[in-house]
Amino acid sequence: MRKSRFTEEQIVGIIQEYAAGAKATELCRRHGMSDATFYKLKAKNASTCTGSPH
Repeated sequence: MRKSRFTEEQIVGIIQEYAAGAKATELCRRHGMSDATFYKLKAKNASTCTGSPH
């Protein structure tokens, strides 16, 4: 299985930024990931995202 480019802590941090109101496209640009990757990580780690969806 392929190792993730981002650590679990980084993923949680990115999702928390999104929950705090950051735009998904801006987060993807800043962290160097595609929109699809972001939404896959968000779906996989949905329990850490407590904010409202954008």
